[in-house]
Amino acid sequence: MLPQNTSTPNTWSFLRDPMITPTGFREYDARWKYPEEINLPGITALGIGLGTQMHARGIEPVIAVGNDYRDYSLSIKNALMLGLMQAGIHVKDIGPAVSPMAYFSQFHLNAPAVAMVTASHNPNGWTGVKMGFERPLTHGPDEMNELRAIVLEGRGMARAGGTYEFVEGVREAYIDDLVGDFKMSRKLRVVCATGNGTAAAFAPEVFERIGVEVVPSHNELDYTFPHYNPNPEAMEMLHDMSASVKESGADFALGFDGDGDRCGVVDDECEEIFADKVGVIMARDLSKIYPNSTFVADVKSTGLFASDPELQANGVTADYWKTGHSHMKRRVKELGALAGFEKSGHYFLAEPVGRGYDCGLRVAVEICKLMDRNPDMKMSDLRKALPKTWATPTMSPYCADLEKYDVLERLVAKLLAKAEAGESFAGRSIKEVVTVNGARVILDNGSWGLVRASSNTPNLVVVCESSASEAEMRAIFSDIDAVIRTESAVGDYDQMI
Repeated sequence: MLPQNTSTPNTWSFLRDPMITPTGFREYDARWKYPEEINLPGITALGIGLGTQMHARGIEPVIAVGNDYRDYSLSIKNALMLGLMQAGIHVKDIGPAVSPMAYFSQFHLNAPAVAMVTASHNPNGWTGVKMGFERPLTHGPDEMNELRAIVLEGRGMARAGGTYEFVEGVREAYIDDLVGDFKMSRKLRVVCATGNGTAAAFAPEVFERIGVEVVPSHNELDYTFPHYNPNPEAMEMLHDMSASVKESGADFALGFDGDGDRCGVVDDECEEIFADKVGVIMARDLSKIYPNSTFVADVKSTGLFASDPELQANGVTADYWKTGHSHMKRRVKELGALAGFEKSGHYFLAEPVGRGYDCGLRVAVEICKLMDRNPDMKMSDLRKALPKTWATPTMSPYCADLEKYDVLERLVAKLLAKAEAGESFAGRSIKEVVTVNGARVILDNGSWGLVRASSNTPNLVVVCESSASEAEMRAIFSDIDAVIRTESAVGDYDQMI
């Protein structure tokens, strides 16, 4: 077993012995508060464990490694690479990157494995690693549990043969791949919102190269995030994007999270369009070009993927699946789907549009192409063309990591019991409770409410949507929250409707 190190910073053992909090190994990536929950020797132990896992699975011992722009990410990456090399792995260091650039590097460098040091959209003070072996997939629960056991049980093995190589030019190749030979035929002015995060080193150049006029919004790299934490699902960033559209008269705004794998949209009327609705807009457009396509949506997403008349007319098959970038990538590949859409802003565009991994910048380019194919339409026109629904933002009441899955299990049982007893919900009968990922309570008119456990943070996740009215949406939330409040371990919400 890895010796349990509970030391704190500024102690001898903290600089020498691995310290790793087990809860940092999550469903599809690893995240810790740094340095409270993991230290640099702990990161090195993680690297040895990841290298050992590669050998155990017969993976060729070569890995591409990148890091986001946070001030401590390079130190984390160096510690991780040290562990990988100790495990006999040849490390191809691609330098600072957004996560999709790291995924791209697997294809570009023909690397059998990838590790990206990033805390994603979590605020400063967090770190983590997104990793994968089978492109374009990343570790799911099975791989993460296996890695967790290798690391925490001290089964990481040092072996000879580890080497280091810095690879030049991956950023430029990634941007070339995004742009291709496409050029806009209509004029577009787009607010490019990066929240001073890593995408600031990529997005403005991509827009300019495809012929889009950029209205900059916090495009200077600054790892202190002086304006807000870059997260296009958070209302703070969306409201700022909306204000930029209003001030500049731009055609719309596109915003990116801290590691560039998500994209948020605000239209020309300064309306924030939740990512699942953007997904329906994209699915409508893509299904005209590729009829009879399959689209995967996560359980937090709008019911329109299944009920929209235009998608039905284009022969679309909708599949609702587990939330989480690893789950979604795997499902898209499994089904041979054209794309997957997640309410959080992850989009998974597969061949022939993309390569199946989540890339906020690829989505931004494809949205610009969509607008180019519809020269007489504004973004607000595309939004208004969708059937009307009323949806909450994604709300996250606190629930400790060590308790949230047990709490969720009890909540699912309580909601199933309500359905089986024929109880009403928001004044309507319950049609079914889908339990593929938490509990999605679907009413007889297609409206729904969801509760699930966050895979990344100590929270539950709550989303509600009504096909009838805002009042019904609020009633659904009230009823689902009443069930949640029966669990004393659940705390306050991060935001409310």
